[in-house]
Amino acid sequence: MKKQQFKTRKKDRETSFFVNESSLLFDFLFKKMGSMSKTSIKGLLQKGQVFVNDQIVKRGETQLSPQDRVRISFTQSSNGLRHSQLSILYEDDAIIIVNKGAGLLSVATEKNEESTAFRILLNHLKKQNKNNRLYIVHRIDRETSGILLFAKSKEVQLQLQQNWHRQVYEKIYIALVEGCVDKESDTIHSWLVEEPKSKIVYSFDYDNGGLESITHYKVEKRFKQNTLLRVSLETGRKNQIRVHLQSIGHPIVGDKKYGSTTSPIHRIGLHAHVLSLWHPISGKKMRFEAPVPESFNKLK
Repeated sequence: MKKQQFKTRKKDRETSFFVNESSLLFDFLFKKMGSMSKTSIKGLLQKGQVFVNDQIVKRGETQLSPQDRVRISFTQSSNGLRHSQLSILYEDDAIIIVNKGAGLLSVATEKNEESTAFRILLNHLKKQNKNNRLYIVHRIDRETSGILLFAKSKEVQLQLQQNWHRQVYEKIYIALVEGCVDKESDTIHSWLVEEPKSKIVYSFDYDNGGLESITHYKVEKRFKQNTLLRVSLETGRKNQIRVHLQSIGHPIVGDKKYGSTTSPIHRIGLHAHVLSLWHPISGKKMRFEAPVPESFNKLK
């Protein structure tokens, strides 16, 4: 077997390795960083100091494949942004991918000008260069955590928005719902209509002129009173996942607007977990993952 290659850059305090055989990231790091304890390795992961193919990865369970490059930065602030509700997963000259915390608005509304993911990130970019610009590409609900995509130019923003369904080939959410979902997997197909005054979206199982919506789900884990679902979207309508899961009798925990009566994790149990797309400039296939909040897995 070919000997594992690695290199260390003392100036930048970084070490990188190339993977020769499949392995879990934590096992790989523990083997390669033999002088470090398991606790220290977990600390590197949690602080965003471990990169796989130049993407920050915080989950030790991440599967590595041959030819992957694992890089460890021993400088805690790898991208300069320090915020309790926002972290950068990936950045280049065209796009920025962030992990947004629950409770933080994606962008300001007419009625709300408070701190937002957009404002926090724009201020961060302006500190680097006052001419830097930022453009929102899509949004996720305030109480939903997870992946958000921003563009650094108007041209890239328009390209992504106008070609969203061709540019983005995978969107996966993790949802914690009320009750025990019987089916291991299923597809929800309906038409959604928003009531103008209440802003509540309703689901109909027939075409009534509303927006056709398709959601796929698979059971990840069952608890005594809840179920953890892996949800993928074929369409991307407003409140689609929340409405669809309510329609099958399993509203998302904490989501009072759509039928929830419990809040075991003290927030809405919805997380934008994976976003995969073709890069708008290079055309390269890219996959980004925001770690699932620990609270989603701590129920009994």
